[in-house]
Amino acid sequence: MSSGGERGGQDPKPKDGMTAAQFQALIDDHLPIAHWLGFTVTELGQGRAVVEMPFRQEFVRPGGTVAGPMMMALADCAMYGAVLAGDPAAIMAVTSNLSIHFLRGAKPAALVAEAELLRLGRRLAVVEVTLHSKGEAKPVAHVTGTYALPDPESRGSVAVP
Repeated sequence: MSSGGERGGQDPKPKDGMTAAQFQALIDDHLPIAHWLGFTVTELGQGRAVVEMPFRQEFVRPGGTVAGPMMMALADCAMYGAVLAGDPAAIMAVTSNLSIHFLRGAKPAALVAEAELLRLGRRLAVVEVTLHSKGEAKPVAHVTGTYALPDPESRGSVAVP
């Protein structure tokens, strides 16, 4: 048993977080929209997630840039990955807030979301995401979000449907 910590008797950060392969399987098996969008997990660990979305012509809005809803979906998925990298028992965590700042038009290319878990508390996780077109250094969007975490007493007791 741990010495307490902010999670009501649980260690704030588990020793073994979810792996990139496990998160990819979760996307493929239980998140049909993320699977349909073609999300690929390229990195997951230490409260960090990197998820890529391939370019598809149907993602383009008038003006020739990738549509905002596609970018929001990618950011949200990367945030979920960062949360699960920090606490794999929080499988039932849900988005409670997502704020996006579009910085420039996303080129018609694959998009990369780099998410970092800023704070993992007892009931909330705060995550920051930078989105950029693959091969480009300048970000196209900056995202912050909060995930509501399941009751610490029930974490891990609910299987993915």
